[in-house]
Amino acid sequence: MNIQFLDLKPQYTSIQGEIHASIQQVLASGSFVLGKPVLDFENRFSEAHSVKHCIGVSSGTDANHLSLSMIDIGPGDEVIIPVNTFIATAWGATLCGSRPVFVDCHPESYNIDPLKIERAITKKTKAIVAVHLYGQATDMQPLQEIARRHDVHLVEDAAQAHLAEYNGKKVGGIGISAAFSFYPGKNLGAYGEAGALTTNDNEIARKARMFRDQGQSEKYHHDSYGHNYRMEAIQGAVLGVKLKYLPQWTAQRRAVAGKYRQLLGDLEQVSLPKEMPYAKHVYHLFVIRARRRDDLKAFLEQKGIGTGLHYPIPLHLQKAFQHLGYKKGDFPVAEKAADEILSLPMYPELTDQQIEYVCDSIREFYPQ
Repeated sequence: MNIQFLDLKPQYTSIQGEIHASIQQVLASGSFVLGKPVLDFENRFSEAHSVKHCIGVSSGTDANHLSLSMIDIGPGDEVIIPVNTFIATAWGATLCGSRPVFVDCHPESYNIDPLKIERAITKKTKAIVAVHLYGQATDMQPLQEIARRHDVHLVEDAAQAHLAEYNGKKVGGIGISAAFSFYPGKNLGAYGEAGALTTNDNEIARKARMFRDQGQSEKYHHDSYGHNYRMEAIQGAVLGVKLKYLPQWTAQRRAVAGKYRQLLGDLEQVSLPKEMPYAKHVYHLFVIRARRRDDLKAFLEQKGIGTGLHYPIPLHLQKAFQHLGYKKGDFPVAEKAADEILSLPMYPELTDQQIEYVCDSIREFYPQ
């Protein structure tokens, strides 16, 4: 059996007619940037996340930059960022000219450890970025308290967490703003690059809409610095179709995770992801910790099973951040996780037969 780590074709096939019709409407309109498809999607996405504003942009990385730019992060400022995340989180800070300051992750959630944040805060700290990693919300209440105590902003990176919940509240409207990614492999994925900023703050929304469109308040009136972060109309149209199915696909992801738990729960060589009591996990990724991880990964590949590593090198050990002065051993929880984590196939269309084959293969590698 051949099981890809991520297979987008079954999803496309299931909605092919709607997708083609939606794209054809854009082609026939002759309007390819922003416009009605993007506006309609923004309105529906903000409603789905119970937040006032959604501003569609050209990628999740751009959304991270936008979220910090709109609260005036700049040169000389510091931004607290979890060391266990994709590098695009940190680009939000560096693109503003500020310094990312890394904090280790919690050993069970893999999100930023609230107990380790305050020791990283200085007089230069202006923001904390809460990443809802793998599809599970960060423990936001202690972060909110820390942010209030030190008078810093709290923003969310929800790139992997569409429809995820924290204590019954959707992510995206808990911090002052949130960045989402619609990269094709995400739970809600475009057919190309796309992202969004969400916020309940009217002024941030106003500024963000100008910034994404060359700083324009109206055509040829450039009231502020800006950039070209506009979402393409075709991506808005595709996302508008797919958003209707996101609750169903999320339920299917959670069912896949449940099947993995059922079949691997008693295997002592493997630690399954913990769903924290405050979180409704949407399982963008199903990340296990495994003894002899690299050997297991190679064995599964021989069995025709694709896997992933999210993430094999913590940010403080990336060459791009060498100048920050961190060294191996500074963040032991993230470093240990990086040597043990393995992402199993995860997408809504996985069948019971495929999941059973993955789990049987893992059990074959670890004979009792």
